Amino acid sequence: MPGTIIHPTAVVSPRAVIGDSVTIGPYSAVDSGAEIGDGTTIEAFVHLTSFVSVGRNCHIYENTILGQPPQDHDFSGETSYVRIDDDVTLRENVTIHRATGEGRETRVGAGTILMEGCHLGHNVRVGKYCTLTNKVGVSGHVQMGDYVVVGGHVGFHQFVRVGSYAMVGGMSKIAMDVPPYSLVDGNPASMFGLNAIGLRRRGFTQEERTRIKRIYKLLFEDADLKDAISFIKKRFEGDKFAEAIVSFTNETKRGIYHWHPGSNEHRGRKK
Repeated sequence: MPGTIIHPTAVVSPRAVIGDSVTIGPYSAVDSGAEIGDGTTIEAFVHLTSFVSVGRNCHIYENTILGQPPQDHDFSGETSYVRIDDDVTLRENVTIHRATGEGRETRVGAGTILMEGCHLGHNVRVGKYCTLTNKVGVSGHVQMGDYVVVGGHVGFHQFVRVGSYAMVGGMSKIAMDVPPYSLVDGNPASMFGLNAIGLRRRGFTQEERTRIKRIYKLLFEDADLKDAISFIKKRFEGDKFAEAIVSFTNETKRGIYHWHPGSNEHRGRKK
């Protein structure tokens, strides 16, 4: 462990796997079997249980707890995990529970930041380069794509999916699937169009944003969702944005938030 610094008050199991140039702060606990990648910093009062692996160059702040058993009546003590990929930042008081189901995992993708007080329940998967702001609560089995941005104090219902490049406004209640590239806000929540600022920041051109908007208009203007999907597949054959939207819509089980372009009416839509 060249370059590794472990504070004398930290409790680190000799059976933990510690990489090079790791820093472990005062009063932190790293249990047997936990893994910490090279260059990661663990601040004070952090607890990593035996079921946690943390990637390289992560930064985990005070009072974060990773890998405790899930808050799930179906959990019966099976071996399951929390996986944190490289370059992840977990701010103060973050809690992430391990999965229900033998060998399953709760996972946070590379480059993601979870701000103060966020909670990820069992079997949650957060994609790459996501930002979850303070006090976001994510219930079990929620799945998020890449580059998702979530405002503070948002609550996610179990089994909800959030498409890549979507943004969810602060204080929202999310009980249906959030389509990719979209902006969803409110309680009850509604889709208010595209995440235009986020898409521009991620390098989406004006032509691409206009095309995505046109696809959604076609998806939601038809009274029959299946007919709309069939039409989009033919009209935009081979288009990566159409394929992403159609695939996401086809896989929904909780319904997706529905947008009416040019209208003040916003509501959810069942498959």
